[in-house]
Amino acid sequence: MTITEQLETIVGPRFKENEPMSKHTNFRIGGPAKWFVEVRTIEELVHVLKIAEENSIETFVFGGGSNMLVSDAGFDGIVIKMAMRAYSIEGNKVRAETGVLSAALARATANSGRKGLTWAISLPGTVGGGVRGNAGCFGGEMRDHLVMVEVLRDGKIIELSKEELEFGYRESVIKHSKDIVLAATFELEEGDTDDLKMELADKLMKRKESQPQDAGSAGCLFKNYEIESDGELQRLQEKLDIPAEMSNGRRLSAGWLIDNLDLKGMKIGKAQISDVHGNFLVNTGEATADEVVQLIALVKTRARDQYGILLKEEVQYVGFNS
Repeated sequence: MTITEQLETIVGPRFKENEPMSKHTNFRIGGPAKWFVEVRTIEELVHVLKIAEENSIETFVFGGGSNMLVSDAGFDGIVIKMAMRAYSIEGNKVRAETGVLSAALARATANSGRKGLTWAISLPGTVGGGVRGNAGCFGGEMRDHLVMVEVLRDGKIIELSKEELEFGYRESVIKHSKDIVLAATFELEEGDTDDLKMELADKLMKRKESQPQDAGSAGCLFKNYEIESDGELQRLQEKLDIPAEMSNGRRLSAGWLIDNLDLKGMKIGKAQISDVHGNFLVNTGEATADEVVQLIALVKTRARDQYGILLKEEVQYVGFNS
């Protein structure tokens, strides 16, 4: 059987050839995946990975498509969408499979009177991707209430504790391994359902007021900048009027930095730095990945030249040669 026939046998109509990745990313940008499969069970995932290994085919695994930029040329391999979306709430223990939307889990736990994940109501993407990059917003992060993660490693299901994941700011060991997140378990606290619902509404309103709503975007494009020494803080304070909250926390908001670079609203083609929030880059129409890359390079160059700051992207590049 051909590779196409093998993949079709495993997932049926959830297999597509030359599938435009613009259909599957929040950026609404990206060329075709040579082979595209949506897997709904671990068994399907294992079978697809085996085919890829036997035929020396490159794979890319993703969840919600919220934090990725796919090249205009697409991806010359198998793109695997993780669509395991079951979750359970037993007492304060919550287990969610990798494909569960973070916002859906936030709402479900709040509705059940479980406190600890309301911050995630405005988080794009899935639990798997969120855990992989220790996603966060509104003062919360995935690691805060996480107990354990199940991953697929060399065809076997492995359980990793919170400590083994070595979480950092938008970091975990998973980002630097071939492990694939299958599920995550959280330990939450008891809370008042009405209060938690109010928290959800408040955070959604804040997101609406502070983030662009009407264009494709990958969310926050750059990581906030971490100040590593007193000397560096002093150097930056000579160039910038840094708010006390940022100087005390030793972390500069990337959006605030981009505001100070006077780049809000800057466009290259149909790609634009949002005039609502400086750390959001939006697709205003038919933007290309190349236009986005050019804007990213512009921001990084300005930050380096004016402030001696090296901004690092949160977005994951897919299908680029380097």
